[in-house]
Amino acid sequence: MQQKSIERGRITARVSLSIQEKLQEAADLTGATLNQFVVQTALERAEQLIERETTISLTRKDAAMLFALLQKPSAPNSVLAKASERYKNEVESGFINTESGSIT
Repeated sequence: MQQKSIERGRITARVSLSIQEKLQEAADLTGATLNQFVVQTALERAEQLIERETTISLTRKDAAMLFALLQKPSAPNSVLAKASERYKNEVESGFINTESGSIT
């Protein structure tokens, strides 16, 4: 049976002896090696941080207001209407290439 090799990265951290001992104690309590403990703990923290920074939380009141605005949006004001018209003219004239996103 052929086994696929998995590419692996390497992380090295130099820490004081007291930090190493504390991490080792925690690893021992969980039954993991020091390396397994450090990687798993760092991964869990990374996932928490990514979740926190990429999720928008709303109260029920805020969510209700957002849904109401999406269902019945207000009319654009004069500044937005002018900007929309200017953009449309620039796209039609070829000044803005919508396929590449570039301005010529």
